[in-house]
Amino acid sequence: MDSPRSPQPEEVDIARHRRRLLSISVVPTLLTLGNLVCGFAAIHYASKPIGPSTVLGWSTLTIAGTLVFIGMLFDALDGFAARLTRSASEFGAQLDSMADMVTFGVAPAYMVLRLVSYYYGGPDHYTGILGPDADNAYGKIMWGIAAFYICCTALRLARFNAETTSTDEADHRFFRGLPSPGAAGAVASLTLLHQHLALVRFHEVPPDGFERTSALALPLITLLVSAAMISRLPYAHIVNRYLRGRQPFAFVAWMMLPLAFAVWWFQVGLAACFTIYALSGPVRRLMHRFQSRGAAAARDERSPTNLR
Repeated sequence: MDSPRSPQPEEVDIARHRRRLLSISVVPTLLTLGNLVCGFAAIHYASKPIGPSTVLGWSTLTIAGTLVFIGMLFDALDGFAARLTRSASEFGAQLDSMADMVTFGVAPAYMVLRLVSYYYGGPDHYTGILGPDADNAYGKIMWGIAAFYICCTALRLARFNAETTSTDEADHRFFRGLPSPGAAGAVASLTLLHQHLALVRFHEVPPDGFERTSALALPLITLLVSAAMISRLPYAHIVNRYLRGRQPFAFVAWMMLPLAFAVWWFQVGLAACFTIYALSGPVRRLMHRFQSRGAAAARDERSPTNLR
């Protein structure tokens, strides 16, 4: 009688993966799907005509921007829940990237394109979303910037998954390149600020050219944060580097300043925080270069040839 055939290593790996997919961690998965739904809802509200909505009377773009930040909260909570329940897995990482692609990639790009399309020709001359079929170079460029942002988000998420091999928090104190939530936060916060100023603060008598000028500045910022995502600029992981563990008393006091500022000027404070974070990468790189040059100059001065 023939002896039973022993399973090949490839078959063992396939069976193991199948067993893993039969059970998933419920809470982290639901939180990740909540992030995904927020991104989809943000696109839904951004596609509506710009103006007051039935939700608290907010602008449709204000609702879309708010949903991006709610998705950001879900994104933070799903990782926390996975670590708390010790259920971090490759499945969860891949699902998280798919959700991030929608909430932090497609939704902010569509919001910017929608806003610029509306204010570029003025609300009375609005003809639709600018795209590659536009009859002018400006419309094609604006659509290209939005598409570039989406591509950079996809590349940023794929690179993070490919390069991240450890789940230890000590190995995640810095990011290489602007994280996609940081880029989306910069775009969404500036969109919220624009809508607040245009529809609330300056609703009666807006300054001449404010709406169009501020709307045209958003694509430039979108282009810059897109380049920052695929760069190797160092960005601090805010939670792991500054909010975990013990910190000096003075640090806690300084942290209260932006919180107090945001209480009185929420939209301004939110935009300022994300803009400063987006700029922190280039600033940190320049400071490192200056320090390296200063250290090299000091070593040259102490070298034996200069002491003769």
